[in-house]
Amino acid sequence: MASFEIIERESLRLVKVVLQNETVRTESGAMYYMRGNVTMQSKAPSAGGFLKSLATGENIFRPTYTGTGELYLEPSLSGYYILELDGNEWVLDSGAYWASDGSIEVGVERNKLISGLVGGEGLFQTRVKGRGKVVMVAQGPVEVVNLRNERLVVDGNFAIARTSNINYRVEKATKSLLGSMTSGEFLVNTFEGTGTVLLAPVPYWQVMMLRQITAAIPKTSS
Repeated sequence: MASFEIIERESLRLVKVVLQNETVRTESGAMYYMRGNVTMQSKAPSAGGFLKSLATGENIFRPTYTGTGELYLEPSLSGYYILELDGNEWVLDSGAYWASDGSIEVGVERNKLISGLVGGEGLFQTRVKGRGKVVMVAQGPVEVVNLRNERLVVDGNFAIARTSNINYRVEKATKSLLGSMTSGEFLVNTFEGTGTVLLAPVPYWQVMMLRQITAAIPKTSS
């Protein structure tokens, strides 16, 4: 399988992919540059795939890169997270998919109408399954939350991925409508079951600002 590495340069982050006679797939427009004997191919979708893309808003083209060499993906002020699949299936937040091994199957997950429209996760999300690595876009450092027949309540769309066996829905923050409206939260995203949820609640620009503030505070000697 290809090697994926996240590189940080002057607060920018990019993904470096090393291929040894291998194939990787990326989001459309993700390429920065490539070196070596690597060939890009972007196939036209089938009629069914084209209609599905119109219905879901999913990108029609996700190019593949095959060969031996290095592929660099577009730098970003946001961050990236490398997820390793071992035959399991994950659901990614809309826009979170960035790249993956060629062996990974990339599809679409349809959320329930109300949950998708008001929950912030989108009506359609990306589903990935198989064996290999998946690179995700993350606004900040990723927190891994493992659930064991538990319930996780998240305010806002901070959850960027979940294992497919986790039940996702949107519900009121409290049992009563008035209580939800006056709580300051109103609607929350709820994840329930046994599996894993990935959260990215703090953007990297806030992390960088906190580091700068901390560095500027004079240290007092004890």
